[in-house]
Amino acid sequence: MLLQPSAEERLQKVIARSGISSRRQAELFIKQGRVTVNGKTVTVMGTCVDPKRDHIKVNSRHLKPPPPDVFLMVHKPAGYVSTMKDPEGRPTIGNLLDRTSVRTFPVGRLDYDSEGLVLLTNHGAIAQACLHPRFHVEKTYLVKIKGQLSDDAITQLEHGLTLDDGPTAPARVRKVRKVAVNSWIELTIHEGRNHQVKRMLQAVGHHVLKLKRTKFGPLNLGNLSVGNSRHLTDREANALRDLLEAPREPQKTTQPKKKALWAKRTKKRSTRPHETKSGQQNRIKKSHV
Repeated sequence: MLLQPSAEERLQKVIARSGISSRRQAELFIKQGRVTVNGKTVTVMGTCVDPKRDHIKVNSRHLKPPPPDVFLMVHKPAGYVSTMKDPEGRPTIGNLLDRTSVRTFPVGRLDYDSEGLVLLTNHGAIAQACLHPRFHVEKTYLVKIKGQLSDDAITQLEHGLTLDDGPTAPARVRKVRKVAVNSWIELTIHEGRNHQVKRMLQAVGHHVLKLKRTKFGPLNLGNLSVGNSRHLTDREANALRDLLEAPREPQKTTQPKKKALWAKRTKKRSTRPHETKSGQQNRIKKSHV
């Protein structure tokens, strides 16, 4: 008999996915005793529920069924913050979106003075997969730099650099075009450290003048104009879902360790009678007979 996979999820996750609050606020509701499951107040964090079977109430109101997955692509302009709200009052990605009933959040961030593709979704697992190093989701940037990128600098970028927060993974670099004393390059990485592209190019002696993210995993910015947004197509959304099925990790080649080989050879030599201590002692005894 085949066991059916469990449909239970953490209560705070179910509440947050319904769109009425964030995960942190949902946890606060639970601690304050404002959540009931099947008529009983739940205050234990980490309680699991089945959203399709259990009757969940928050502040005495029935929880709405979870909304459908939402995936949005935004062409962020320079001078915008990659968040929904900003305490300093700067323009945000949220200002570029139409008001919808489904709550979404940006996946990762793009520098304030940079532009390009930003993904927004309400799917936490896919968002985490897009950002976690284990999944190796690539990001491609079109970068205008000061000066001309030398072959030696390209080699350094392709082999990985050592920054103040550690070594970088190898990048892919392609020269695009030359403009007067400056040039455009295309840089692809799968990491997502703070200001990483700018710091990598600074490490090889080039100041970044302009930066635009053109690709994010299976998504391509295409001809989406600056400041506009659109829903992903079914094919694009399914490509993101595929990330959860088969995370890409570099395969490690299994080679015998030198130390193990040396130990094996040493063991073979030590089994020869004339090379062992006991063998030497036997020869000494025979010589005295």
